[in-house]
Amino acid sequence: MFLSSLAFGQTKYEKDFNEFWNDVKNNYSYFDQQQINWNKVKELYLPKVKQITNDNDFIQFMETVLNEFYNGHISLNTHLNSSNQIIPSGQDMFVQKQKNKFFITDLRKGFGADLSGLQIWDEIILFNNKSIPEQIEKFLPKFTTTHSQEMYQYALNMLFAGTHNTKRTITINKNGKQVDFFPDNLQNKEAKNLIETNKLNKTTAYIKLNNSLGNFKTIDDFDKAVDEFMGFKNLVIDLTETASGGNSTVARCIMGRFISKTMPYQQHEFDEKEFQTQRKWVEYVKPRITQYKGNVFVIVGHWTGSMGEGIAIGFDGLKKAKIIGTEMAKLLGATNGFTMSETNIGFQIPTERLYHINGTPREKYKPTILTQNIDETLKKMYEIK
Repeated sequence: MFLSSLAFGQTKYEKDFNEFWNDVKNNYSYFDQQQINWNKVKELYLPKVKQITNDNDFIQFMETVLNEFYNGHISLNTHLNSSNQIIPSGQDMFVQKQKNKFFITDLRKGFGADLSGLQIWDEIILFNNKSIPEQIEKFLPKFTTTHSQEMYQYALNMLFAGTHNTKRTITINKNGKQVDFFPDNLQNKEAKNLIETNKLNKTTAYIKLNNSLGNFKTIDDFDKAVDEFMGFKNLVIDLTETASGGNSTVARCIMGRFISKTMPYQQHEFDEKEFQTQRKWVEYVKPRITQYKGNVFVIVGHWTGSMGEGIAIGFDGLKKAKIIGTEMAKLLGATNGFTMSETNIGFQIPTERLYHINGTPREKYKPTILTQNIDETLKKMYEIK
């Protein structure tokens, strides 16, 4: 009777937070790797949820809770105008802290930051007319006071991605003078086609996937491009603009054009927590249609996310391509969706860990030819003969 009264006395937001907390406890696959103190998270946030009286405030509250995971692969399925952009898909610059200064170390080609005139290695001294350190605090996990490099990088990515309803002002140090840039005054050059193709030189062809790894029509378009370029010595597959993920069917169809026998390309690991055991399996890719026999190069970057990352480690594991580029988006695992019962707000979390076929966690993988930014990557690409 007493327990029943407690449950009845909860607001719908308390019920949903508790349901969320339990769903994550029972299904999240990266607690050990990230060393997240999930009990501490409940201790910190449960008192706060008791004060919430409307859905908008609850969404804002849950967005703050998600910062405890410090990774872009955990998100709500809804947002407010005041919500932060999701990373990496809503991000157009990559900023890193070096010796207590903040530098743009990479730019997303054709997006606002790039179009506004900002350049790689520009030093940022203010964001929205405020100092950077005071603004990243809100994105750092609260379950600990000892913050890792990964936590700080997540906070920087979130800050510079900005919110949906505020135009960003980026203040740069140009030869000792402050210069303002306004990346949101320019419209991103969104790609019109699922893929782009080109001939880089007489021996090297090029196929770019335009954030289209979740579209089954990409398979037909990719097949036509590969067929067209069969006679070329080299083929570059550009995954630098695959920030929004995709599905493994498209991925396997792409990789299947480059192998002559069924081969493993990725490992999965899933905890059966209730029984204190684990499922582990290898995913395979089968040959499709006719195979391209030349040299393959895959270029990747900070906006290669999720399924794009899977294709990159897949090609590497298949030993069918050289991978060129920066570190990737480092999105964790394979996600599943859940819905909170009272508010019907959905969320996704990684429930399976993913690995290169050699056992390297996908988020830890580094390209065989490692670069610092997209400019270096493209330079390497144009050197292919």
